Amino acid sequence: MKPLTDTEYMHSLIAEGEHEQQDFKFEISDARKIAKTLSAFANTRGGRLLIGVKDNGKIAGVHSDEEQFMIEAAAEMYCRPNVDYTMQTYQAEGRNVLVAYINESPKKPVYAKDETNRYLAYLRIKDENILASPIHLRIWQQNKKNEGELIAYTEREQLLLNLLKENNSLSLNRYCKLAHLSRRVAENLLAKLVRFGVVEAVFEEHKFHFRLK
Repeated sequence: MKPLTDTEYMHSLIAEGEHEQQDFKFEISDARKIAKTLSAFANTRGGRLLIGVKDNGKIAGVHSDEEQFMIEAAAEMYCRPNVDYTMQTYQAEGRNVLVAYINESPKKPVYAKDETNRYLAYLRIKDENILASPIHLRIWQQNKKNEGELIAYTEREQLLLNLLKENNSLSLNRYCKLAHLSRRVAENLLAKLVRFGVVEAVFEEHKFHFRLK
């Protein structure tokens, strides 16, 4: 099979649109802002960042040296731990498009430093970078434990399952209120049930809800 030209390859990627594993950037003017996208890709399933492509898919081109420096700064100075990535420049329609390939991190969460010097972790959901919930932070914390784990099936677990059956889905705050639990206890229990595949997190109406899987 004849290999694709750079232009054909770019057109094939752009035809996919923006999704969980692909984002378009016209340009990068702030390494801290792009660090949020790197964090989201690294905390989810990895992805591609096409720099020099407008939101509508039109190829605008970039000065790849400047953009490469911004990606390096975002990955190595504004992400903790550092993000694993590779970069390649393609010539399409006579313009340079820089593609950054971001690998999923084995050490989650990956935090991004924001404009106020806070480190926050993000997830990639559809074509958006979403702030990770306290439940996701608990899940990553629990996943770091190497030893096997058993979950006790007590009245708390049964109550959570009953509440999810009755309400279809619950926010963390609503669950705390209905179950009369502290946030810490509720977060740990929800995180365990998500990890065991009993409950799933769904992003709806700008917040995470939890429902039976």
